[in-house]
Amino acid sequence: MIKIGKELVEAAEQLEREKGITKEVIIKSLCDAMVTAYKKHIRGHEIGTIIAQFDEKTGEIGVFRQKQVVESVEFEYTEVEYKEAKKIDPTCQLDDIIYVDATPADFGRIAAQAAKQVITQRIREAERKLILDEFMDKKGNLLTGIVQRRESRNVIVNIGRTEAILPGREQIPGEYYRTNDRIRVYVLDVKETTRLPQVIVSQVHPRIVQELFELEVPEIEDGVVEIVSISREAGYRTKIAVHSHDAEVDPVGACIGPRGSRIQTIVNELKNEKIDIVRYSDDPIEFISNALSPARIAFVEILEDSSVSKEALIVVPDDQLSLAIGKEGQNVRLAHRLTGWKIDIKSLSQIEAMENANQRENQEQEVADSSQEEGQEEEVTNSNQGEDQEEEVTNSNEEVQE
Repeated sequence: MIKIGKELVEAAEQLEREKGITKEVIIKSLCDAMVTAYKKHIRGHEIGTIIAQFDEKTGEIGVFRQKQVVESVEFEYTEVEYKEAKKIDPTCQLDDIIYVDATPADFGRIAAQAAKQVITQRIREAERKLILDEFMDKKGNLLTGIVQRRESRNVIVNIGRTEAILPGREQIPGEYYRTNDRIRVYVLDVKETTRLPQVIVSQVHPRIVQELFELEVPEIEDGVVEIVSISREAGYRTKIAVHSHDAEVDPVGACIGPRGSRIQTIVNELKNEKIDIVRYSDDPIEFISNALSPARIAFVEILEDSSVSKEALIVVPDDQLSLAIGKEGQNVRLAHRLTGWKIDIKSLSQIEAMENANQRENQEQEVADSSQEEGQEEEVTNSNQGEDQEEEVTNSNEEVQE
């Protein structure tokens, strides 16, 4: 066996503390490296089963070869003489299989080089697996990270044991990410690569809003208040539909908190993004009306409600039309995503104009129909008169002939 020293154990324990790689993994990697180096050292010989063992107490490591106990040795790599075997294991008998120390005397330098390469590789593999397992469990969760740098359109964020990528499409529009800024990110995906796992994070995912509400509102965490749906345009506005399973708990008031403290904390975390808290209802008319807040609704008409399509016409006072639609259609767009209904918004004057136009069209159609009927009656009258005249002429001719 080769004397390595107890420093290996100390180094393995330090790696365990710093990298989270267990001491057993390090020692096993060293033993595997010893076996690999030994097989290369005696290449071309039938060597049978080879193992390596490390003694933590003495700090020694050695390579052991499986051999058969025989009276007379013919193949030194696979057989051991009975007398020698008795020195190793006094209980052994002929034809028994024992492990014999086969560590070459000049094996130290070769083993050290092989050990360094294999241990380095195993450490990387173990570290990669630890990080992969850790962040696979965190996929779909909210983390706090520190902005490290910008690479092209991507922002690199330190999230603990590794760095995550915040792609341009997952960044809040108009947000400037400064180095060392602390930001909350949503773990979107974890990809395994040949190096460290690639963690993709987002700042625009609706789950970020949900996680923040779960952190700030105890009623949501306890399951008394439920978040039914969320629609979000990150950096601008979010609508969140909530429902209470307890008649005595107001879901909207619970989310706002005393003097608005809960909602204000969330708004500050989202860099002053506007949040509309909507009361959910099983009645689509009420739910759609609530979703279009802060606009006042005159009435809602359900145009179609089927598994294929859900459409509704919403009529609002004239002064509420722009508010209901929102800037560049944002309010109605968010309401559509929140409710799952296709929404068509009209003002009262537009509805009145449409009704007047329909009335005029109906009147014109009635006039046209009436004119057509009169024309048909006139044609019938003229036809009857013609027949009468023909009959009179016929009668007259008959009288002349007589």
